[in-house]
Amino acid sequence: MAKFESTIREIQAPQQLVYSVLSNMNNIGKAMDRIPADMRDKVSFTDDGFSIQSPVGKVAAKVVGLEEPKTIKLESVDSPVPFNFWIQLLPVTTETCKMKLTMKAELNFMMAQMVKGPLQKGIEQLADVLQALPYRQIAQAE
Repeated sequence: MAKFESTIREIQAPQQLVYSVLSNMNNIGKAMDRIPADMRDKVSFTDDGFSIQSPVGKVAAKVVGLEEPKTIKLESVDSPVPFNFWIQLLPVTTETCKMKLTMKAELNFMMAQMVKGPLQKGIEQLADVLQALPYRQIAQAE
């Protein structure tokens, strides 16, 4: 199993607020302007998951576990490669938290070497998007 992790990111919002927003995937869709323009028409969100059109076909995942306010666990439901994905949140102060994304995919050694770069880049881009979300604005819009 191949493991990919984002760098640890600091988010300028309290842990509980970030968790509340991210535990409903539809909230990410409310900030589509933060998603890279070339990806906006390829991604969609539901309350409990997301799907994306990738170079290898449709990839979809759903939330399979919530540990309030620190972990959101997702699992592939439609993907050429089975995977698990975690969003981990830890408080830094009462007004900020840290986030790390982790993905584990069932890839053989050769496949892992081929997709290692693109998957690592993708997880960092996703971390960029999640770090930049306007959490307070999204929460007020609920």
